[in-house]
Amino acid sequence: MNYISTRKNNEKVSFKEAVINGLSNNGGLYFPEIIPQLPISFFDKIENLEDNEIAFKVLYPFIKGSLTAVQLKALITETINFPIPVVSVEKDIFALELFHGPTQAFKDVGARFMSRCLSHFYADKKEAITILVATSGDTGSAVANGFFNLPGVSVKILFPKGKVSPYQEYQMTGLGKNIKAIEVDGTFDDCQKLVKEAFNDNQLRKEISLSSANSINIARLLPQMLYYFFAYKQLKLKLKDKDLVVSVPSGNLGNLTAGLLAKNMGLPIKRFIAAHNANDSFNQYLKTGRLKKKASILTYSNAMDVGNPSNFERIEHLYKRVVNSVNQDVSSFSFNDDMTIEEIKNCYNQNNYMLDPHGAIGKLALNKGIKVNEVGVFIETAHPQKFSEIIIKAIPNYCSDDVDLKNLKKIKMNNSYSELKGLLSP
Repeated sequence: MNYISTRKNNEKVSFKEAVINGLSNNGGLYFPEIIPQLPISFFDKIENLEDNEIAFKVLYPFIKGSLTAVQLKALITETINFPIPVVSVEKDIFALELFHGPTQAFKDVGARFMSRCLSHFYADKKEAITILVATSGDTGSAVANGFFNLPGVSVKILFPKGKVSPYQEYQMTGLGKNIKAIEVDGTFDDCQKLVKEAFNDNQLRKEISLSSANSINIARLLPQMLYYFFAYKQLKLKLKDKDLVVSVPSGNLGNLTAGLLAKNMGLPIKRFIAAHNANDSFNQYLKTGRLKKKASILTYSNAMDVGNPSNFERIEHLYKRVVNSVNQDVSSFSFNDDMTIEEIKNCYNQNNYMLDPHGAIGKLALNKGIKVNEVGVFIETAHPQKFSEIIIKAIPNYCSDDVDLKNLKKIKMNNSYSELKGLLSP
């Protein structure tokens, strides 16, 4: 499998090179040159397969030539060792719970897979590698956990000051050792811009081996396809003659891109719904055909507070930059914070099911977009405990574990690339 840039050039690299490089040599994102097709026989018996077997069948065509079958199976075993259940919430509405991993967020799968890929690829190299990542909350937690104490790996996590939950900040800044959490006086988009500047700094990249753990890195993105295969496996026999529709809380568009890749491999999902908070750049793109970059807006669903989503490039590339083609597979809705709180409260009172703010947006979009003869799944991206200060607004008697934010290990910096470069340079 070769990987090419979402921005036209002649570069073709292996999976290994794409993972190590992070971004292509012209600043684009890596994307598979072709989308492998899974046979109908795979889906005919998918309900009888173990999750690890499904993961291998899905991922192996993408990494063949960079990892052996034995190596990939070992990576999958280390990555997927916790449940990823589909839970009934109400008639024909299900939650895909992605918060049963070590940091209680959907990004655990991608971060664990990527960390093990990089550890394997750098095992025979003498130089250390620096992982640079921007986060609006959960990515930082998952990356910190996934890379913690890995030999030869230094991790720098940029997060926006005052714009992550206390629990998320605790998870990012509580580890120390090879994990350095950097609080940036700015927004997530500022953090993401700083990361891209570093990757496009040829002088810096001659001084250090630099890679990313955001969903801009293909090793973070590809494992997220597995969620949709696991959901279909669990729901297949319940669908009968109905179609499957999936609502994805969307910020940087990594999860949605992964789902669209899965669909293009043959997974029988009829369509997707992109669920947005006030940061609705992609929602507007579907309506107008143009992505208007905006300054990100702080909301209760902070992992989705992205005004300039990186993975938009991959979606455009996949659909050959034809918005009408995207609209055939994706619809979109956006909701504000008041609606989020109301949905958390209503879902708990009516269904005895606790939503986190991102899942609440996902369920709102699903309820609005689902049609007759469809079964809907919305993604619960994080455990409600991570957003207890928001949940309490909807359910005043909600109790969660307190976290101690004193003496956290973090570095503070201005929104300045020169300052970041100083922290990265050897």
